[in-house]
Amino acid sequence: MLVTAGLVVTLAACSPTTQDASADCTPTPSGSISDAVKATGDFNTLPIVIFDSPTKTKTTERTVAIQGAGETAVTGDTVNVQYSIFNGGTGVNIAGTDYTEATLSAFPLNENLLAGFVKTLTCSTVGSRVVGVIPPADAFGEAGSTDLGIEPGQDVVFVADIVSITAPEPTGEPAEPPLPKADGVDQPATAGFPTVVLADDGRPTVTIPDEAPPAELKIAVLKKGDGAVVPVASDVIVHYEGINWNTKEIFDESWARGEPSPFNTAQVIAGFTKAIEGQAVGSQVIVIIPPADGYGSAGRPPSIGGTDTLVFVVDILGLG
Repeated sequence: MLVTAGLVVTLAACSPTTQDASADCTPTPSGSISDAVKATGDFNTLPIVIFDSPTKTKTTERTVAIQGAGETAVTGDTVNVQYSIFNGGTGVNIAGTDYTEATLSAFPLNENLLAGFVKTLTCSTVGSRVVGVIPPADAFGEAGSTDLGIEPGQDVVFVADIVSITAPEPTGEPAEPPLPKADGVDQPATAGFPTVVLADDGRPTVTIPDEAPPAELKIAVLKKGDGAVVPVASDVIVHYEGINWNTKEIFDESWARGEPSPFNTAQVIAGFTKAIEGQAVGSQVIVIIPPADGYGSAGRPPSIGGTDTLVFVVDILGLG
């Protein structure tokens, strides 16, 4: 659930900048490969990223392109960043934000985030731009990522501007265990939405109508739960299925993986966030997301084009 933007040119290598550190945080070391990635341009603006491809690293390497003087990100924090992600094997820009306030993205420094991203962001200071070159073991594994066009064995190059840091809230009572599926009360069907039929385990089958999608974001509650309400920028546990309205193909789903997905509502595309914040645990919602609230005009190749409208069915199973 990423927003694609950025620029890459695979040219000659460049010289590195100084590695940062704080007294109580030991950053991931830089290396010759991360030092050779050039990410130029002002902080918090879309960088020009230049590196020789393919990259091939055995461990995550981290280099500081711009040194900030703000607070330091440590384990458990949420780091709010603008970022660009590249296929290290091909040099192609595969995901990222457009470096506007609307696309600022929250990355939790915990086990829910890919290890290479955690290693790149941890110990970074606000105002910094950091570069991570990440091997498959710390990214998408030897299988790669079909959605992002990363083939087996290819590295990921991650460039992030650290805009702000959110410290974790004090811990209180332990969260309730997640539900196996949405158990709320069925709601009347809403006109203009795809039809949804549920299997016994709650997995949906979604039928997209043969008509043009609506131009605006639309949300409907299929099952109304009576659990805790999802706060803004909170950790949730959900099952979801994403369908491309234009192709009628499923592009992502947790049900196929056999387990629900945990994430922070500030970390996903805007339409997904709007669909679940303010809803109660136990609810099932369906949301129709136009490009403006999804992946923008760049889309998320190869499964989502820049003009494609998305449909998500989401079971809200618990709070993280």
